[in-house]
Amino acid sequence: MRDHRLTCHCGAVELALHFPNGMGELRRCNCSICARKGAVATSVNLEDLKIIQGQEALSVYTFNTHSAKHYFCKHCGIYTHHQRRSNPQEYGVNVGCIEGITPENLTQITLLDGRDDHPSDRPAT
Repeated sequence: MRDHRLTCHCGAVELALHFPNGMGELRRCNCSICARKGAVATSVNLEDLKIIQGQEALSVYTFNTHSAKHYFCKHCGIYTHHQRRSNPQEYGVNVGCIEGITPENLTQITLLDGRDDHPSDRPAT
């Protein structure tokens, strides 16, 4: 059981994260928004992310199918988390915002092809 604190740059937004089995897969995605934000992400179940402070400081951005919800601090502009399109029961979280984590020291980051092969765009089998 692991608990972590995630904050935006200015500190207005603070989240508590619970990783029951560790942080899991670290990933980058090349879809249109992820390529631009360049964040390393991991996932938590919806119930494992709690907003401690700053709900009013969070803005949400959606595009295309409007199924993913990307949250960022409206004061400093930092992307903190998003409700995933490929799994709406999870939040993707910005690993660079987790206290005590240094993203440039992370290894084994998976590159997801969200631009040309997003799981939600594949035909049902």
